[in-house]
Amino acid sequence: MPAASPRPSQRIDGRTARSERTRAAIVEAHLRLIREGDLRPTADRIAKHAGVSLRALWSHFADMEALFAASGKLVLEERDEAHEPVPADLPLERRIEAYCHQRARLLEQVAPVAKASSLKEPFSPALQTYRNAHIDRVQDELRTLFGREIGGDEHLLNALTAISMWPTWGTLRDAMGLDPDAARLALTRTVRALLTGRD
Repeated sequence: MPAASPRPSQRIDGRTARSERTRAAIVEAHLRLIREGDLRPTADRIAKHAGVSLRALWSHFADMEALFAASGKLVLEERDEAHEPVPADLPLERRIEAYCHQRARLLEQVAPVAKASSLKEPFSPALQTYRNAHIDRVQDELRTLFGREIGGDEHLLNALTAISMWPTWGTLRDAMGLDPDAARLALTRTVRALLTGRD
C-alpha cells in the first residue's frame, strides 16, 4: 500500500523550516565573511559561502539593506547574550574596573562588524538603527551602574557614552595601534576621571 502523501500543513511547515534555515545561513555567511576580514562582501560571495544560489539570496532579502538589517539584529542578539550585568552595589572603583573590562571584551568581539558597518552606515538606515540601539544599551547600563555618580548630568552621560563606543575603541586599537590591554587601561582611566575628577 503506498505511503500517504504529506498533509498540506506538513508540507508548508517543511518549506517554512527550510526557508528559515536558508535565511539564517545567508546571515551567518555574511557575518562570517566580515569576521574573516572581508569588510565589503558582495552578494555573490555571501551566497557562495552560504551554499545557496544568488537567486535564493535575493528571494530571501529584497536588497542588501534588508540583509544588513537581519545581520544587525543577530549582532545585537549576540551582544546581549555576551553581556554580563555588573552588580550596581559594588564600590565605585570595582564598578569602573568591571565595566571597562566588559566594554573592552564586547568591543573586541564586535570589532570586525563595527569596521564593516562604519563603511556603510552613513548610507544605511538599517545600520543607523542598530547603531542607535547599541548606544541605548550602553546608556542604559551607564545609568544603572553609575546612576548615583551621574545623577541628572546629561553632559557626563554623553561623555561616558562616547568613550564607551566603537569609534573611540577603534581609534585606540587601530589608529593608535594599542593592544587590547593598553586600550582598556586608557578607557578605564578616562571613565574614572569623568566619574571622580581624578585619574
